[in-house]
Amino acid sequence: MSSPLYDMMGGVQAGPMGQMQRMLQEYQQFRASYKGDPKQEVQRLLNSGQMSQEQYNQLQQAALQLQQMLR
Repeated sequence: MSSPLYDMMGGVQAGPMGQMQRMLQEYQQFRASYKGDPKQEVQRLLNSGQMSQEQYNQLQQAALQLQQMLR
């Protein structure tokens, strides 16, 4: 039997592990619905000015950290 708080949070535990679980669920939903090439999309955003070089660098760093965690 689950607790009302657990149910209210969508069945996801609280704290850092819960945050990671939610982030992975959101990524899986995004990945299932996204049909383009992520590298091309990021390059398009960078070339169009919708993404700054600083934002690109932050995105790249976050992606590297996520890769390391998932190994």
